[in-house]
Amino acid sequence: MSRPHQNRSRPIPKSIDVISPIGQGEPVVQGQIGIGQNSKLGHSPIVARPSQCVDSPISKWPKPEQPREKLRSLGASTLSNAELLAIFLRVGVKGKTAVELAEDLLSQFGSLPKLLNSSPEELTAIHGMGWSKWSQIQAAYELVKRSLEEKLAQDSIFASPNHVREFLQAKIGRLPHEVFLCLYLDARCRLIECHELFRGSITHTAVYPREILKEALERNASALIVAHNHPSGNPLPSQADQDLTKTLEKALQLVDIPLLDHCIVSSSGFFSFSDAGLIQNTQK
Repeated sequence: MSRPHQNRSRPIPKSIDVISPIGQGEPVVQGQIGIGQNSKLGHSPIVARPSQCVDSPISKWPKPEQPREKLRSLGASTLSNAELLAIFLRVGVKGKTAVELAEDLLSQFGSLPKLLNSSPEELTAIHGMGWSKWSQIQAAYELVKRSLEEKLAQDSIFASPNHVREFLQAKIGRLPHEVFLCLYLDARCRLIECHELFRGSITHTAVYPREILKEALERNASALIVAHNHPSGNPLPSQADQDLTKTLEKALQLVDIPLLDHCIVSSSGFFSFSDAGLIQNTQK
């Protein structure tokens, strides 16, 4: 997070950061169509990977093309979203491999983040998906969020500002209702705790500055970042968001706890009051 400008009267910039879901740009590996067999030929056709038109289990694929083998030999980053998801699914359904089932899921939900944030009812309504597979996917997603949170606890937020954005995006960016988070920081600007303090409806959350101040003092916080989400998809702050930020700044100044930022996240965007020069603080 960069040091904000001192001029508080500058207008809110209309350009915002657009966040692309992790791995969205990765291509889905397409199987090559095999050469049609000819009973008169005395040799087997040569194919790079069995056709998806043929009911061929992944175990029959060439070893280098099997997701687990590919991960082991080349690393997880070389796998497509569908291949990574297939490892969690483990098995497909009749007529479809786990990779093909994963491709169908990604297509139906439209993106990986929407799939990861799906409800059990949404996922189990799809043929081949049950509570067990939904639980496996959610467990993996929760590990990612906890990993990002632990990273913030180890390093100063100013040493890794992108981790703050990634963490908040994963934590609340795609929730269907508004939540208000407080990130309590120690004297070295490392995360003490991320606490969901208020929860509201799709369009509104009641926030009480006195409660925020009380919780910050109880945790002996040296600085604070607050954040909330906009389920509407537009991360630009409302007038109420701006008024709340000013009120919080003044209240926290009384106890010498600087408000370092107020972040607003949505499914596709991120707004930082600090980056926009709308919060004054001297920490770096």
